[in-house]
Amino acid sequence: MNQAAAFARPPLADCIPDLVAFACGEKKATLFIRNGSLVNVMSGEILPNTCVAVVGTRIAYVGPFVEGMIGSDTKVIEAEGKYIAPGLLDGHCHIESSLLSVTEFANGVLPLGTTGGFFDAHEISNVLGLPGLRIMLDEARQTPMAAYMQVASCVPSTNPEFETSGAEFGPEEVAEALSWGPDMIALGEVMNFPGVVYGDPKMIGEIQATLRAGKVVDGHYTWPANDPRLAAYAAAGVSGCHESVTKEDVVERVRLGMYAKMRRGSAWHDVAATIKAHTELGIDSRRMILVSDDRICSSLKEEGHMNFIVRHAIQQGVKPVTAFQMATLNTAERFGVARDVGSVTPGTIADIILLDGNLADVNVVMTIARGNVVAENGAMTVKLTPFDYPDYAVNSVKINKKLAPSDFEVQAPVSSGTIKTRVAVVRENHVETEEIFADIPVKDGKLQITPESTLCKMALFERHGKTGGSAIGIVGNVGFDQPAAIAMTVAHDSHNLLVIGNDDAVMAQAANAVIGMQGGIAVATSQTLVELPLRLAGLMSTEPYEKVVKQSIEINQALVKAGCTMNYAFMTLSLLALVVIPTLHISDTGLIRISDAGFEKVSLFADEG
Repeated sequence: MNQAAAFARPPLADCIPDLVAFACGEKKATLFIRNGSLVNVMSGEILPNTCVAVVGTRIAYVGPFVEGMIGSDTKVIEAEGKYIAPGLLDGHCHIESSLLSVTEFANGVLPLGTTGGFFDAHEISNVLGLPGLRIMLDEARQTPMAAYMQVASCVPSTNPEFETSGAEFGPEEVAEALSWGPDMIALGEVMNFPGVVYGDPKMIGEIQATLRAGKVVDGHYTWPANDPRLAAYAAAGVSGCHESVTKEDVVERVRLGMYAKMRRGSAWHDVAATIKAHTELGIDSRRMILVSDDRICSSLKEEGHMNFIVRHAIQQGVKPVTAFQMATLNTAERFGVARDVGSVTPGTIADIILLDGNLADVNVVMTIARGNVVAENGAMTVKLTPFDYPDYAVNSVKINKKLAPSDFEVQAPVSSGTIKTRVAVVRENHVETEEIFADIPVKDGKLQITPESTLCKMALFERHGKTGGSAIGIVGNVGFDQPAAIAMTVAHDSHNLLVIGNDDAVMAQAANAVIGMQGGIAVATSQTLVELPLRLAGLMSTEPYEKVVKQSIEINQALVKAGCTMNYAFMTLSLLALVVIPTLHISDTGLIRISDAGFEKVSLFADEG
């Protein structure tokens, strides 16, 4: 039996004969959990002395112990003193941001109690198009996870005039991808929200194709929540959004019938503020969902995944059972799959976790996926076979020249003195930038950025082999205190080559290292070079989880040594190319600003508009 077949999740209709045969006493449980305290997310109760009987992949019985359910071949798990809870679900996640392959992501999160998620693969889709999305889907089917994939709505993230991606999706591509199976669950976050509100035919067509397929539409809306355009966004069929950063954002979304997703990524910490919609304002929690969005592999190792986020929500004052609902049942109901996942109830797939100690600690000691124990005491108990990737997926960086220091020079419209220059200022633990203006020295007609200036250049080079375009801007608050640079092909969302630094020669060194690796991350100083190869689409490593974690930590340590001390700085810096986030970002076509009016190209220099 191949791995995909071994981890298949048969529909309930196919399982009913076995479940009924168990009820009639004709079959015994294949797995039996005895005498734990059930976290019942349906009723909001903790039920002691509860047993769970599993037949095959689904739960046949939940309740007090009954003689005759256990046979000679039944695997019995004694759960006395432990909690039984549904496996945790991530309601919005980009696996690519972990820097791990789908298989290694599963190896990383299953021991933490995450048994499934709703994965928006728009990173690889922006690089490889539908074939990239298909790789993610096929690989996910070879893991024990309940991996529901979303078709990326924004490839590229906005109109092609603003950026160059490796592919382009429209209504036809969306309709095709949604036909691949029931685990193609939704249209991914609609980041081009101005396009929706103002009737862009492509965006409207994608939403229509999704709704006609009976699927749901996820959102990404960053205008103020009290703006009447949010109602237009909701009216267009967008029924969930993860861009809430205040309690008021959550309230407005819930009032309009949307699901509000509260995010605790590696570098964006929004739960503490947004959860107050429930803890302070008393808003019903059933349309609130906890999500990770983006968590790099090192933070999976150091902090955790959904177990960490649920624990964090409880620490903010949420009742433990309510916090579990926000990461299980609420999530399943949002996507219409509560018949299969999200609770420990008869008929659902047996995705179950056991927890030890205080429930609020979310200490996962066993993970059961589709009726089989897959992890125990923090380690996998099953071995997953690596996926075989096609050549085009691991050779996607199409920059066929060596970059020189001169490629990072910025010509100014004056020969000397200073010039007022537009600067994007990054903020620790935030996705947005601030736009300011700074007077920057000019010498021999070139902008002067040095380690003493506290500013850096940010350069972007198109890497999909289409235009060869490039652009340079200025970024503040990176923190480098010596000649240093970071280069990466993880540059949301078109994932061109992004280089940030304060020394042209060091920037060229870092950039050429990434090109030579066929994608990845490199941090360079005058004395050192630290590399993390990401061969799969220039986004994900093909190496084992523990090795990638080690390399990720080394990248972070190299940034700190160079003076960049932001929390998970790589995550924040990788968003400098995400033009759909306020306020000022860079693409291969230039500087892009988002305002209440939408997207606009702006000049580097103030006097040029």
